[in-house]
Amino acid sequence: MDKVVYLAGQAAKSLMARQDNVSNNLANVSTPGFRAQMMALRSAPIQGPGTNVREFAAETVTGFNASGGSINTTGRDLDIAIEGAGWFAVQGGDGREAYSRSGSLQVNADGILTTAEGRPLRSDAGAPLEVPAAHRVQIEGDGSVTALPLDPKNKAVQALGRIKLVNPETRDLTRGDDGLFRLRNGQDAPRIETVRVSSGALETSNVNAAETMVQMISAARQYEANLKVISTSEQNAQAARSLFTLN
Repeated sequence: MDKVVYLAGQAAKSLMARQDNVSNNLANVSTPGFRAQMMALRSAPIQGPGTNVREFAAETVTGFNASGGSINTTGRDLDIAIEGAGWFAVQGGDGREAYSRSGSLQVNADGILTTAEGRPLRSDAGAPLEVPAAHRVQIEGDGSVTALPLDPKNKAVQALGRIKLVNPETRDLTRGDDGLFRLRNGQDAPRIETVRVSSGALETSNVNAAETMVQMISAARQYEANLKVISTSEQNAQAARSLFTLN
């Protein structure tokens, strides 16, 4: 009985991890540029004497779905979308370079061009892009950023630099708890000239809402089935003890 309860308990624990992952994906179905996190079963050896040949299956994060979302035109100057493969560089909370595809940009109170989450974009030079007051931003396909004066009498256009655009191998990227991606080796990816952006557009999340809902329902039912196994095992154990106590 103990083995049945242990196996069912381990399965339920793995299903809870799967449910957390699926719920996170579903919660980000409307997040621009979001990449769905994937999980899979892996073998988990049991530690201890006499258990060298025994293994269980455990749910583990295997990476993320690198396929692109659809690109929707917004007409907003501060919206950008990566065309095909690639990422733009931002500054993470730890000060390190990180990568994102969430292209809903804004200019913060200090005049710095940031993501919607407040992460400063990085230029080719590694510095943030600072927008002067009373100017609007124009972003070209190669990531070049210029500031256009709001005053029609002022014709002085200012070049602010270029957004750093990169395209590292998917297998070399890992997602952090902040939702940003970084190179596994901790280094900064080089700029890739072939990466292009579309201005006035946003990339949608690549999460399939209908498929994710099916995954959530499936995980919930499997979790309930394992709890039923535990409950039935307990009932069987009680019945067995009753038989042994009969005179």
